[in-house]
Amino acid sequence: MPELFIGGAWTAAAEGGTREIRCPADGTLVATVDEAGPRDAAAAVAAAREAFDTGPWPRTPAAERGALLLRVADLLQRDKADFARAESLDTGKRLVESEYDMDDIANCFRYFGNLVAAGGGNRIVDTGDPGVDSRVVHEPVGVCTLITPWNYPLLQTAWKVAPALGAGNTFVLKPSELTPHTAVMLMRLLTEAGLPAGAANLVLGAGAVAGAPLTEDPRVDLVSFTGGLATGRRIMAAAAPTVKKVALELGGKNPNIVFADADFDAAVDYALTAVFLHSGQVCSAGARLLVQDELHDAFVAQIVEQAQAIVLGGPFDENARSGPLISAAHRDKIEAYVAAGLAEGAVLRCGGARPENPELQDGFYYLPTVLDECDTQMSVVRDESFGPVLTVERFRDEREAVALANDTVYGLSGAVWTKDTGKAHRVACRVRAGTVWINDFHPYVPQAEWGGMKQSGFGRELGPAGLAEYQEAKHVWHNLSPTPQRWFA
Repeated sequence: MPELFIGGAWTAAAEGGTREIRCPADGTLVATVDEAGPRDAAAAVAAAREAFDTGPWPRTPAAERGALLLRVADLLQRDKADFARAESLDTGKRLVESEYDMDDIANCFRYFGNLVAAGGGNRIVDTGDPGVDSRVVHEPVGVCTLITPWNYPLLQTAWKVAPALGAGNTFVLKPSELTPHTAVMLMRLLTEAGLPAGAANLVLGAGAVAGAPLTEDPRVDLVSFTGGLATGRRIMAAAAPTVKKVALELGGKNPNIVFADADFDAAVDYALTAVFLHSGQVCSAGARLLVQDELHDAFVAQIVEQAQAIVLGGPFDENARSGPLISAAHRDKIEAYVAAGLAEGAVLRCGGARPENPELQDGFYYLPTVLDECDTQMSVVRDESFGPVLTVERFRDEREAVALANDTVYGLSGAVWTKDTGKAHRVACRVRAGTVWINDFHPYVPQAEWGGMKQSGFGRELGPAGLAEYQEAKHVWHNLSPTPQRWFA
């Protein structure tokens, strides 16, 4: 059946475009899907605009909107196995990781469902005049363009769709052209949950063809984008002429700071997870390991030993602990990235090549790689790799650790490892990042805001601020007993 969802109906691409989706683990064909063009994007925006201006969803009481999100959460749990399998086929990630993601996605819808149903966002303003009723109310922004990446397709979609709908907006979703299937499945669940036609619209296709029109269209009121820095800059420029609201999460180059007094075994274990989970294709990956001098040699030796033991494999290989990269082109990028680092003086401790295992030759695999003796002047430290590549830097003391951690244009996340609570919190407060973990890496909860500083973007997802991104605050002043002022009498 057609995969574009516009105005409550499934439709094929207007110009007949299609795209093959292949599993990165072995190159097998997953499906052939419709590929949207500018005409489809325009039709989707028109449907979302009509649904916002004249449809019932923006005028649906908050309690009912929240209840719908809770129904979606229940449906996601019901269909968890199907969603997880579809996500793993598209991305190549291990099935167990996709299953964890589905639980997090359901929790996201449940959190925003409860938050919206509870109300309480409006407030009375005390003007000091009993003859005036003054209050601030929160209304939906309008039509939202939601553009999501390929590494966590449905998770990143949920972070946008749940608050957008909870606030009463309508939207057009454009997932990555590489990983579309769980977005298609979500549209079916939204319909089953009772969302009115036109409130949710879906176009599939490449960013330049299907996504760009969604950021430029004057009928769109907000653009929320998760992805690369260069694309984020283009979206800002495209949104500027009509002064749309924009929220951007643009990745990071995230420092994982390990002091000499850290719990050695735990710090090693988490450092491996920080960078090699999902083959490093995580915006918050701890790809920069900063180790205090006196701990460096022993710590790196243990990291290398365990990295070399990581088993690579496809999503349904129960022995695998990490999977493939998303595409051949992305693997080529990682190979060039590592070669540049070595040319700049980084020392290769392990990896740096494709695996030799014959069973992996049809997939896009790259060995877990550790580059030692790095510094902030190297491209491998400055630039995001989005792959299984760990760079190691040394530091002498707390002051230098903070200086190195902040010597980056990014500011998404970071971590500090130490048994000294005072030092841990001093460093956490001084690291310029939207999330900082102490003696941990990667956890998040939907109740807490997520987003970046500096060139990692602006705006927040999750938490109360994640809902506020999709709302406009309006001050309503009611003079209860108007009398003539005679100002110009």
